[in-house]
Amino acid sequence: MINQLVKGIKEKDAPIVVGLDPMLSYVPKHLVKDAFAAYGETLEGACEAIWQFNKGIIDATYDLIPAVKPQVAMYEQFGVEGLKAFKKTCDYAKSKGLVIIGDIKRGDIGSTSEAYAIGHLGTVKIGEHVYSPFTEDFVTVNPYLGSDGVKPFLKVCKDTDKGVFILVKTSNPSSGEFQDRQIDGKPLYEIVAEKVAEWGEDVMGEDYSYVGAVVGATYPEMGAALRKIMPKNYILVPGYGAQGGTGKDLAPFFNEDGLGAIVNSSRGIICAYQKDPYKEKFSSVDYADASRQAVLDMKEDLKNAFVK
Repeated sequence: MINQLVKGIKEKDAPIVVGLDPMLSYVPKHLVKDAFAAYGETLEGACEAIWQFNKGIIDATYDLIPAVKPQVAMYEQFGVEGLKAFKKTCDYAKSKGLVIIGDIKRGDIGSTSEAYAIGHLGTVKIGEHVYSPFTEDFVTVNPYLGSDGVKPFLKVCKDTDKGVFILVKTSNPSSGEFQDRQIDGKPLYEIVAEKVAEWGEDVMGEDYSYVGAVVGATYPEMGAALRKIMPKNYILVPGYGAQGGTGKDLAPFFNEDGLGAIVNSSRGIICAYQKDPYKEKFSSVDYADASRQAVLDMKEDLKNAFVK
């Protein structure tokens, strides 16, 4: 699957993933009104509004981007109906040729970790039938439990040609409380990066591993160091836009071939119609057009980051 992701990045000249992380407050009122008219002010109604919101953004951007990244917590907050919307979103994005990065941040041990991996990346057999519970191509994994929590995912990746992005240095302000702690003269995030490079050697695509890393855009100096440690591991870069990362921060995350990283923007794209400068040009009815323009602007910003 890493080969497909790299191919999509090259073809669309866009190392961009759109984070489909909807809150009900992000959804335009006309979509909420229609959904509540059909299903009432219920969990089902809320999730119908979210699904229609996602569909509009996918329809407006799929030709510009290689991948989307739905954050499962934004759906789980609505219970079973939310997970149905998550599944519909993944299925629809895949029908448009997009790679799906499921932002699930799972990590446990033994059979529990294997069950997470099977549920999101693998298949289950029921009688004579085989089902893929969800349709993600990659998922995010928390490595805090060590190899016991990661290797079950790697096994499923080998079986299904899918991949993982392992949390190495996250973009949130308090990440340093643990991730920056010095151990034997180096920060913990570098030790995790070394393990990511090691795990990745066993699951290689054509040029890059099926094992990638999550490194926040808000820490470009650390990104440069981690890029050297993990030259064959793709880096998923959150923190662009709403969390403060800009195009000029991102060059250190890429290799000299212009590949090696994919940058996520969530609120900056899906909520563009609510934000400057787009809210002056686009109404809430045109929210998807605002999202498309935000992708085009992000694409240009990333290109400018590499102008010498």
